[in-house]
Amino acid sequence: MNDGANRDATKRSARERLQLERERQKAKDKRRRTLVVSAAVVGVLGLAAVVGLIAANTGKGGSSAKGGPLVAPSGATGTDALAIQTGKTEAPSTLTVWEDFRCPACKAFETNYRDTVHELEAKGLLKVEYHLVTLIDGNMGGSGSLKSANAAACAQDAGKFAPYHDVLFDNQPEETDDAYGKNAKLLELAAKVDGLDTPAFRTCVEDGTHDSWVKKSQDAFRTGKFRGTPTVLLDGKDIFADQANPLTPQKLKEKVEAAGKGGPGGAKTSASPSASASSSASPSASGSAKASSARSSSPSAPSSSASARSAGRAASGGTGSSDRSPDHSGMVMDR
Repeated sequence: MNDGANRDATKRSARERLQLERERQKAKDKRRRTLVVSAAVVGVLGLAAVVGLIAANTGKGGSSAKGGPLVAPSGATGTDALAIQTGKTEAPSTLTVWEDFRCPACKAFETNYRDTVHELEAKGLLKVEYHLVTLIDGNMGGSGSLKSANAAACAQDAGKFAPYHDVLFDNQPEETDDAYGKNAKLLELAAKVDGLDTPAFRTCVEDGTHDSWVKKSQDAFRTGKFRGTPTVLLDGKDIFADQANPLTPQKLKEKVEAAGKGGPGGAKTSASPSASASSSASPSASGSAKASSARSSSPSAPSSSASARSAGRAASGGTGSSDRSPDHSGMVMDR
């Protein structure tokens, strides 16, 4: 009996030892699996962090950002050298223009005021300081505002800003068409300006040499809290501020010529509505914002409806609060 009991005890002890060993092995395997999974999770998270950092850095400044140094175009002037000047430096009057080459409202302004501005520049009475911004890129996506502004700055380097500026507006694509986001299109248009399409110009355009400068100009636009594009100031005063009596091309000419003569009432001369201004003003312009006079001075201009549509979107669609201006949306005159 004792021998049988001993054998049973021995068997139980062996089974218990085997069960205990199995449990220990299971615990060991579990710990190993936990370590492997934890290491994998850490690795995935680390990879995600690296990818996120790369994506964040790539996305800074838009899809066309080069991240290079800020390079102002040749002869840039004004605060932080953010303006490109045309006309004679000693001209008694200064027209400050904030424009976006994708903005149809800016094209409407150019169409209606360009001849008068060029005439006054030729007489030595007016200089213009152009500030190039990227409002439409921000509102509608794309990079055409940035790239066309960079190309215009490259044209300034070549001494061809004014004619290329006019060519860009004359050939402006539909607002929703980001054609100016393609360097090939900008280089194609450069061929319309004698002597502009050079290796140096092409390199400047393709490298985005002045991209950072353009972005700084856009920052200044936001900081200035302007009401939209185009913003046009004559000697610091918004020419479209008085909606009942906006400064039409004829009245702009009268005011600048009066200032050029040194007469005391330049402002008074332009304040009284001329016959041509009153006849050209559109009744629908009441309640519209500053750039509405671009259309009212030429109601039949084919670009006016496009400019109205653009201004409304440009004023309301941007991400920056300074890009969303109720005054700018006033350019929507017939919607």
